[in-house]
Amino acid sequence: MRAAYATTSNPDDPLAALEVGDVPDPAVAGWVTVEVKASSLNHHDLWSLRGVGLPADRLPMILGCDAAGTGPDGEPVVIHSVVSDPDDPRGFSLLSEHYPGTHAERVAVPRENLVPKPAGLSFVEAACLPTAWLTAYRMLTTKGRIGQGESVLVQGAGGGVATAAVVLAVAMGKRVYATSRDPAKRERVAALGAIPVEPGARLPERVDVVIETVGEATFDHSLKCAAPGARIVVAGATAGYQPAVNLRRVFAMQLEILGSTMGTREELVDLLELCASRDIHPVIDSVYDLAQARDAYARLATGDIFGKVVLSVG
Repeated sequence: MRAAYATTSNPDDPLAALEVGDVPDPAVAGWVTVEVKASSLNHHDLWSLRGVGLPADRLPMILGCDAAGTGPDGEPVVIHSVVSDPDDPRGFSLLSEHYPGTHAERVAVPRENLVPKPAGLSFVEAACLPTAWLTAYRMLTTKGRIGQGESVLVQGAGGGVATAAVVLAVAMGKRVYATSRDPAKRERVAALGAIPVEPGARLPERVDVVIETVGEATFDHSLKCAAPGARIVVAGATAGYQPAVNLRRVFAMQLEILGSTMGTREELVDLLELCASRDIHPVIDSVYDLAQARDAYARLATGDIFGKVVLSVG
C-alpha cells in the first residue's frame, strides 16, 4: 500500500526525512483495518520528522494521527487516535508514535477506537476532527468549563487548534476574541464570527477562558486579559515554552492555568454530535492527494495556513 512515512529524523529540515512510497499493509494482533478515505496533518507530524518522540529504533514509521474512512464492515468511521500503550510513560500513545499512523491507504486500530462518522460531514471534514478539533473541544469544555463563562480569547488564530476553538466557541454562543499578526487572518476570523484583535491589544473586557497554543510570545497578554477566576488553557507553545509568569496576578485574580492535550473517545463522540447538531464544518486550508504528501507537509511547514491541511486518500 502507499503511505507517507519517516525514514530518519532531521531536526533542521524535517521534509528531508519524509518518504512517500509502498510499504507493507498494517497488521496488529487483535486490531481491525480501516480503509482510509482522508487523513489530516498536524504539527505533531513535523515534530516526528524532527525526531521528537520518534526515536531511531521505531523507524521507518508511517506518519499521521487523524483519519476517516470505512471500517471492517464497510461502515463510515472516524478514528480516535489515542491508543492504550503500557510501554509509554503516559500510559497511552498516538498513532504514528509506537504504531503505524494514518497517512496511508490502510491503518490498523483497536475496534473501540472507531466512532461512527456523521452523515453531514464529508470524509475530508471528518478527518480534521480527532486531534486538533478534539484538542480544542477539550480545552473549551472539560478544561475551560466554557459553560460557566460568556467570553473567550483565542491566541494565534490560523492554526488547526486555534481555528477550531474559534468556530466551536462561536457555535456555543460565546463572545470570541481572536488574535493574529496577519491582517488577512484577522479578516478570516471575523468572517467566522470572532472579534479580531492585534497581538497584545487591550480587549474591551476581561475574558473567562483563554485558549493558549502560542506560549511565550502571548502568555503575558493572556494573563492580562483574564477575568477573576478565569481559566487559561494551554495546549501548545509554538513561540516558546518558558514565559515569564506574573505570579502576583495569578493569585490575586485567582486564575487557573491548565494543561490540556488531545481528548477521550467520549469527548470525540460529543464533538461529532455537536458538529452534526449545529451544522459545524471544519475550516480546511487545502487538500492534497496522498501522492502529493510532500507538498502537503511543505504547506504545513510554512506556518502560513488557515485551518487544516488534509490528504485525500481513497
